[in-house]
Amino acid sequence: MSDAAQILLIDDDPGSREGLGLLLRREGYAVTTADSGEEGVELLTSQPFAAIITDLFLPGVSGIDLLHKVKALALPAQVILITGQASAETAVEAMKGGAFDYIVKPVNFEKLKVLVAKAVGTSRLVAENLYLRQQLRGKYKFANIIGNSPAMQQVFARMEKIVHTDSTVLVLGASGTGKELVARAIHFNGPRKEKPFVAINCGAIPADLLESELFGHVRGAFTGAVADKPGKFELAHGGTIFLDEIGTMPPHLQMKLLRVLQEQEIERVGGTRRIKLDVRVISATNADLEGLVKEGLFREDLYYRLNVIPIVLPSLSERRDDVPLLARHFLRKICTEMRRPEMALTPAALRALENYGWPGNVREMENVIERSVALTDGTVIDRADLPPQIGGLPDNNHLPLARLPEEGLDLPGFVAELEKELLQQALDRSNGVKARAAALLGLNRTTLVEKLKRQGMGEAG
Repeated sequence: MSDAAQILLIDDDPGSREGLGLLLRREGYAVTTADSGEEGVELLTSQPFAAIITDLFLPGVSGIDLLHKVKALALPAQVILITGQASAETAVEAMKGGAFDYIVKPVNFEKLKVLVAKAVGTSRLVAENLYLRQQLRGKYKFANIIGNSPAMQQVFARMEKIVHTDSTVLVLGASGTGKELVARAIHFNGPRKEKPFVAINCGAIPADLLESELFGHVRGAFTGAVADKPGKFELAHGGTIFLDEIGTMPPHLQMKLLRVLQEQEIERVGGTRRIKLDVRVISATNADLEGLVKEGLFREDLYYRLNVIPIVLPSLSERRDDVPLLARHFLRKICTEMRRPEMALTPAALRALENYGWPGNVREMENVIERSVALTDGTVIDRADLPPQIGGLPDNNHLPLARLPEEGLDLPGFVAELEKELLQQALDRSNGVKARAAALLGLNRTTLVEKLKRQGMGEAG
């Protein structure tokens, strides 16, 4: 059977090797045999195995040597050792070194059958975990954070400098700018990538529950605490904890968090035992923490503890050059996820995306593209396929009032640019038919042609 679990059986006794191999094949396993440790090493590096059954004592490369090789290569294969009664103690020591289990000669096949089934199940879980970690590392590569603008290049440069350190990081930026994406990229590209990344949104959890979520609790600490429970900090041991919306944390927890950062240890709610930690802390906020400090709403000493390495993410309106890049990225991604044929954005749709203000930043753009892909027939997204606030002209032909910037503006240039944009929209809607475009703008055709010439938009046709 093509999906049969692959078993590597290593034994220098031909009778034992052939007998066990036959019995395992009858159980539905795909069995590969080797008569020496050296041959076993060659095989395990050339194809994947779910389980390896090997005699403990082999001439040359022993079963222990083979176990060390499996662990050094970080293979998901589980090693079962076959040993004589006199060397069972050695096998127990081998289990401490990572062996799955051992079985004593003469081999009881019923017991071995149970062991192999468990080992195969464990191997599959390990392989899935490795695969997921590889996927996460791929997903959170720096290259997957899209942006060629100068503002984003500064962000990448800062990330590159700190990724291999353990420095505490504070990610600042408006909602939807990708703060958690940056935190995950720092974790999954650094030395802690094989350890947990644990995220918690401090603003999404009621204040009376947040302490327990962060630091855990002991049984009986409060009503409903029926058992000991580790908190997010303990779960992140060896890895990274991401504290999102840190500016919403209540003052009494700010004090406790400061102590945790200073002492690198926690106490569970209701407990007295101190638990040592090794955790990198990355926090994020869309609030003005400096302002909160001045207002007495956020501890100044905690602010300086968190703000060791600041990373400021620009809003999408500050990186308009990245809009086409992001739009095409999300379009490819969402088409793949929805199993849709590859789609394209028309020039008019792209201009509309570039001209929109994006108050919800990158997250809003992803949602807009997802909606457009879901609702658009065919493989081309035009301006009319975008949400009305982006793709459509204002209702009743009334333009929104423009706001005068504090520093003033170049009114003739602003009016000329607005006129050019509306002329282009009219041409797009009328498929280039000048008479129809003129009607949309309340102009006669001659006037439209003159305006197009003045704007350098071509001759009448």
